[in-house]
Formats: sequence, structure tokens, C-alpha cells
Amino acid sequence: MLVTLSSKGQLVIPKPIREALGLQSGVRLEVRLEKGRIILEPRPSSSPIASLYGQFADVDFLTQLETEHKREIKGEKTLRT
Repeated sequence: MLVTLSSKGQLVIPKPIREALGLQSGVRLEVRLEKGRIILEPRPSSSPIASLYGQFADVDFLTQLETEHKREIKGEKTLRT
């Protein structure tokens, strides 16, 4: 697969490669030069919090909590009456 280096020195790792390696948004990569080749190697985050970065970007926790809270309130009103 060919990728193009941007004017800012950025490149996009193709989706099939990201999926095959399980690379998620926010993963840190070590970059090194080895015998004229660029080597990218995933590195675990030093912080458990940082390792979660981007993992739940598509989840709406607030709406889920509000829905659960409304159900609890309805349950309490039913029990009191």
C-alpha cells in the first residue's frame, strides 16, 4: 500500500493495517530509523488513563445516565403510591 507524506510530515496508516494491528485513536508509536527504513512500533501508554484516550469517542454516556436516572425516579414514584 502506498501512502503520501503531507506537507506537515504526516501520513495516514491505512485502515486494513490499523485494524490488523488493533491500533486505536490515541495510541503512541515509537518511530526509529533502521538500515534506511522507518520503523513504527506501538508502545503501551505509561498512564492507564491515557491508554483510554479515544476509546469511547462514539459513546454518549450522559444520555445513558439520564435515561437510567429517569427509570429509577419512575420506579420510586410507583413504589410510594
